[in-house]
This record gives sequence, structure tokens and C-alpha cells, in this order.
Amino acid sequence: MASVFTKIINRDIPAHIVAEDDHYLAFLDIMPLTRGHTLVVPKVEVDYIFDLDDKTLTGLHAFSKKVASAIRKATSCKRVAVAVLGLEVPHAHVHLIPMNQMNDANFANPKLKLSSEELSSIAAQIRDSF
Repeated sequence: MASVFTKIINRDIPAHIVAEDDHYLAFLDIMPLTRGHTLVVPKVEVDYIFDLDDKTLTGLHAFSKKVASAIRKATSCKRVAVAVLGLEVPHAHVHLIPMNQMNDANFANPKLKLSSEELSSIAAQIRDSF
């Protein structure tokens, strides 16, 4: 069965997409740690990031770098944290988390509850920052 990320890639379920190319997709986390928290996924469905072939893995990081630059411009954060976690979805992914202090990237923090309208606005701001 397809992962939830594959369903987003295939547009079977909606997402607040901020960037896409032929191989990767970036979309907002719907339960973000901070405003602009974005997930970046390869379009190929592979569970574990280090099971990706080298070309896909390096491409994922290069694509993430472009997205992080747009996030930083859009959110005026000090840095964009990068985290590779993810036992909850069997699809390799990278978290890009805008941060102004170290604790902003702590996954034990309560998640923000943003409306669809707020998420749409944030996604547009990131897209406009490319």
C-alpha cells in the first residue's frame, strides 16, 4: 500500500506544496514545530533514507538546500534545522524546521495547530521566496 507521502505526491490527498521537481516534493508539515516546518521527500517510495541510491540521496539534500533557502527568506529565521527521523511514515523524508533558538527543533515540543488558511499563506510565502 502506498505511503501517505506517496498519496500526496500522486495528489490523492491534499498538501500545502512549496516546491517540486521531477524527483522531489516539499510540503508543509500539518503538525509543525514552527511556522514553515517543511517535509522534503523523494518521489520514489523508499522507507529508510540510507536505502536510497546515492544519486537520489544527494539529490534530496541538494533539493532540500534550495527549499531551506526559501524557508529562511520567507520566515526570517536565524537558521533552518535539518532532521532525519521518521518511523511514523515508511517513506524517506527530511524535516526542515525554521529556528531562532535551539529548542525550536525539539520534537518533544507541542506541535502548532494552524488552520488550512494559515498553512496556505505560509506555503505561498515560501513559494514566493524562491
